[in-house]
Amino acid sequence: MIKIGIIHFVLIVLVATGFGYTSNATATDTSEDITITQINDEISLQKTISTMRIPEDKSLSWGKVKGDASDYVERYPVIIQFFKGDEPVHVAQVKVKGDGSYEYKFKIRNTDQNTGKIIDIFEGEYTVKIFKVIPTKSQI
Repeated sequence: MIKIGIIHFVLIVLVATGFGYTSNATATDTSEDITITQINDEISLQKTISTMRIPEDKSLSWGKVKGDASDYVERYPVIIQFFKGDEPVHVAQVKVKGDGSYEYKFKIRNTDQNTGKIIDIFEGEYTVKIFKVIPTKSQI
């Protein structure tokens, strides 16, 4: 019983520290290409365009898109769109944490269960568009 408890503790610590999710493919919302469109007197839509590069020699299976703590409006998720060139390839919806940060983790490679062959799901350069609802400037 103690051994099982120790194993569970180690697994929880590994997951909590991000082990297995650390990535060599990350996009953030700290890009210079940010536009804000006012929706009404209370809320606006912040659109950030970032670039994500996934190297050919990637050693890990996970990628992530994240944003640091900032202004946000409760009950509105962050929408993340991935484009390869002009073609949309993936869309995600992520909850914003209480401090205004968010993180979306996704597989960039997988292993075929039948053949054992590694399959690259994402590779190369992607444009990532991040949409977040924020308070309108006059409301901050």
